[in-house]
Amino acid sequence: MQYFEEVKKNFGFGMMRLPQSGSPSAYPEICAMIDEFLAKGFNYFDTAHGYLGGNSEIAIRECLVKRHPRDSFVLTDKLTDSFFRTEADVRPFFESQLKACGVDRFDFYLMHAQNHGNYPKYKRCRAYEQAFALKREGKIGHVGISFHDTAEYLEKILSENPGIEVVQIQFNYLDYENVAVQSRKCYEVCRRHNKPVIVMEPVKGGSLARLPDDAKRYFDELGAMSPASYAIRFAAGFEGIFMVLSGMGSLAQMQDNLSYMCDFKPLDERELAAVSKAAAVLGGKKLIPCTACRYCTAGCPKQIAIPDLFSCMNNKLIHDDWNANVYYNIYTKNAGKASDCIGCGQCERICPQHLEVRKFLREVAKKFEK
Repeated sequence: MQYFEEVKKNFGFGMMRLPQSGSPSAYPEICAMIDEFLAKGFNYFDTAHGYLGGNSEIAIRECLVKRHPRDSFVLTDKLTDSFFRTEADVRPFFESQLKACGVDRFDFYLMHAQNHGNYPKYKRCRAYEQAFALKREGKIGHVGISFHDTAEYLEKILSENPGIEVVQIQFNYLDYENVAVQSRKCYEVCRRHNKPVIVMEPVKGGSLARLPDDAKRYFDELGAMSPASYAIRFAAGFEGIFMVLSGMGSLAQMQDNLSYMCDFKPLDERELAAVSKAAAVLGGKKLIPCTACRYCTAGCPKQIAIPDLFSCMNNKLIHDDWNANVYYNIYTKNAGKASDCIGCGQCERICPQHLEVRKFLREVAKKFEK
């Protein structure tokens, strides 16, 4: 198994869910989060150009790069297919990302969200070949992929691109045996190809941190640790897991995460049993498995805040109180309602979770727009 000497520990800061969407007004808190993270001996940061409408890369430049020596942190960025059309576009876009982040190299550079829909475009535009050329020039340390598709398709990509050094997959206890996400099967493909694994969504967009009482009680019986702690430690405990990312949205969340990852210990038998019971409870609720990545919202012609409406629906299913209705009205006051969906399907084409978004929106409309 190949590992990377520049990375100090197996826990990374995912810069996708920063406070206040990474706006300048949040910089004091983001700086405090970064300082705390580095002070505790961690140094891996993950971003992409599309995160927070470009604010993520800028926040890295302003809050990390300008305030800390370049050799004190490891930075990962990604090549996203919506930002290039031709082979000639790849290198200029890469250079614009270096400028946005204020660095002269990325330690890791990933082909973003690889799946059967966009992989042919990456091949057609020779994106992989260009990434390895940039590595030879010293502008990239390691080339990898992030992945959202079946284990069978991951097998195809890794077989066709043996130079890939690392694979980022969605991996958490709720998706471990999920037939769409296939966390376990994708992990096993990585192991067969001897690729270190980066875990994204260990807390499934925060949903495994905000558990209903009938699932949370299994963790409460174990002690005072947060529900998020069991989710992150579950993911980090597998052999071959090189890095677990957490999209922390506040200093309090970071401090909680660091409290158990500074001296990481895998789940013991009692904790694994609690995870299994909590997963069974959640599976029975038939919640919408949205991770709030927000890839679907940018191209919605009716400006529907899809992840927020799905969150309202899940809260309604869990708690069945008035609170979800209040937030539904807030999220639709200046944006589209679920019933405004025209069924264009762009959201489903881009969804990493392969959700039937249009069907779920009809269910949301039925629940909230009586």
